[in-house]
Amino acid sequence: MKIRPADASDLQAITRIIAAAYHKYIERIGKPPGPMIDDYANHIRHHTVWVAETKRSVLGLIVLIPEHDHLALDNVAVDPAQHGQGVGRSLMTFAEQEAARRGYTELRLYTHEKMTENLAMYPALGWQETGRSEQAGYQRVFFRKAI
Repeated sequence: MKIRPADASDLQAITRIIAAAYHKYIERIGKPPGPMIDDYANHIRHHTVWVAETKRSVLGLIVLIPEHDHLALDNVAVDPAQHGQGVGRSLMTFAEQEAARRGYTELRLYTHEKMTENLAMYPALGWQETGRSEQAGYQRVFFRKAI
């Protein structure tokens, strides 16, 4: 598996993975999760999205947005058919390495409070919860990880 910057030819695969990964949360949240309404063509143009791929296909993606004092992990999604293969963990490791490469000492992310799988996974990966609040019409849980 290789992680590389996404390009315009990846947009269809990214869109497919986002739909597959987040569809199950629509009923739980009551509306499409934020990642389903994001503009991935814009992320590609601004070089903020990377894809994990094999020679055959894109397996997952990560969106990293530089902020003044941290690197924001805006989204990580894996094709559900690839769950359990280490793709998500590789993307999370890549985020840490990329933050360090850019000189950041902290990564931050948020998830929806009803994405309970994430609320268990992030602390298991060493992330610390820093707060909860409504943002952009979503009930979010915020996390940070020192690099």
